Amino acid sequence: MQRRLAAILAADVVGYSRLMGADERGTLERLKSLRKDLVQPNITARKGRTVKLMGDGLLAEFPSVVEAVQCAVDIQEKMIGRETDLPDEQRLRLRIGVNLGDIIVEGTDIYGDGVNVAARLEALAEPGGICVSGTVFDHVRGKVAVEFADLGEQKVKNIDQPVRVYGLVLDGGADTGEATATPAAATGPLKQPDKPSIAVLPFTNMSGDPEQDYFADGMVEDIITGLARIKWLFVIARNSTFTYKDKAVDVKRAGRELGVRYILEGSVRKASNHVRVTGQLIEAETGSHVWAERYERSLDDVFAIQDELTMSVVAVLEPSLRQAEIERVKRKRPDNLDAYDLVLRALPHIYPAMPENAAKGLPLLEQALEIEPDYALAHGFAAWGHEIVYARGGGREENRVGAIRHAHAAIGHGRDDAIELSLGGFSLGLVAHDRKAARQAFEAALAVSPSCALTYNLGSVVTVFDGDADQAIEWAERALRLSPVDPMNFAPWLSITYGRFMRGDFEAAAEAAGKTVQSNPYFSAAYMLLAGTHAKLGRHDAATAAVTRVLELEPGFTISGYFASFDIDPSLAGPFGDALTEAGLPA
Repeated sequence: MQRRLAAILAADVVGYSRLMGADERGTLERLKSLRKDLVQPNITARKGRTVKLMGDGLLAEFPSVVEAVQCAVDIQEKMIGRETDLPDEQRLRLRIGVNLGDIIVEGTDIYGDGVNVAARLEALAEPGGICVSGTVFDHVRGKVAVEFADLGEQKVKNIDQPVRVYGLVLDGGADTGEATATPAAATGPLKQPDKPSIAVLPFTNMSGDPEQDYFADGMVEDIITGLARIKWLFVIARNSTFTYKDKAVDVKRAGRELGVRYILEGSVRKASNHVRVTGQLIEAETGSHVWAERYERSLDDVFAIQDELTMSVVAVLEPSLRQAEIERVKRKRPDNLDAYDLVLRALPHIYPAMPENAAKGLPLLEQALEIEPDYALAHGFAAWGHEIVYARGGGREENRVGAIRHAHAAIGHGRDDAIELSLGGFSLGLVAHDRKAARQAFEAALAVSPSCALTYNLGSVVTVFDGDADQAIEWAERALRLSPVDPMNFAPWLSITYGRFMRGDFEAAAEAAGKTVQSNPYFSAAYMLLAGTHAKLGRHDAATAAVTRVLELEPGFTISGYFASFDIDPSLAGPFGDALTEAGLPA
């Protein structure tokens, strides 16, 4: 066994399995001919040695890195003139990677990271293209008559450090058939749209069973469709993302090629009667993870499980994407904000549902509406902000009017978006006390996007205040299942608390009240729930402590004022009001 420095060339045939499936004997004969007539003569001419053949792949070493790269260019240039009588999808096309590194020689074989990197570079190359490492590029620059484009640092499988990659694609001239060298990504990365953008890459089938490809592909198609319903999101179409199927993909490169900010990738593994789906959301520019989750289900009905997993993934992605966007805008200069940025900056003030915070968010939303008066999302959050100030900040008339005005605008301008419809419906139901209009808005939202957790979330509150415990609990549990880490989850826990109280299950109601407090420890109504349920159970010390916290957060709280603000159904207001009185809250 010995070590030496060498240039390593790795090559394989693009889509070989597909070609073999269509014509096994013919494809094998064409591959043999390609190796004999083109590949091996060029390796020999450039003083290289074929180390081994691996199915449709090949590994060769060269004493000169310039000769190795020139060999790759010669092969790809000559490939252009081959099989021109065949349709493009039937032609053999190669991708090649070249690296310079230390190798271990044992007999006639070679090993080591130098070889592994060459194989990873080959996997990154486009059909008809060549990828080389930064070390190779430094040695051949100006010595080979082609131009390589810098593809940046790429994290490749089983290699600890990122690899600097340079690439080119050789295409035939339109009329002459002559080779012209075009740097990979020579036109630069695509310009990103003016709203958050995402590409869902094909999920990897980890089952070892090609029959399961349909399940993985079907999940991805459904996720793309579900995400496309989110109007504030730009989603790359399936036809573009599926060009990455069965390829080793670097997310940073995919982000540049597709012009998107986020990449969703995942895998599907089926074993016996169970399926496990993993997904991870990555910010393409930095490569940092925004979200990751694993789902495991019994595979009794393949289509039902596909629908359930799709809805879960889409529902949990939305708040994760929203939070990632908020963090991004925090880094943006204040003098360079558009209407969308202003809405994002307002959201951290709105979400805690505290009057003093909401009051800070409202001016940002008004600025957004000055820029874009018909901006439904800004109207929706403005309606909610005014509702928070009105219901928990002293009941100001200007906020009541503002909530109703913005709610109607959100529904009117956002008829095809579940978020705007839900925010508008929530404010109409709680401030205008128009439960019929609110329910219509929630139903319209679910028709647009059945996986919108916010619709079930806010809808559960309006429903329970209308005295419907069963539907309130059902919608609240659906919201929690769809989006288990949502910052808005104090609302469905509130609904569950009231619903269980109405059913007479006071112990379970107290448990849910505790979850409400955990979800938002600054929400005065959460402690009110705790006070009422503990009082009902005879836990007077705990009830008294909760009352103290309610009055700290909302000094002007009264039981009658609270129930009147929301026009809560007597079937709930009466019994729960009695419990609050027993707890010691002001009447």
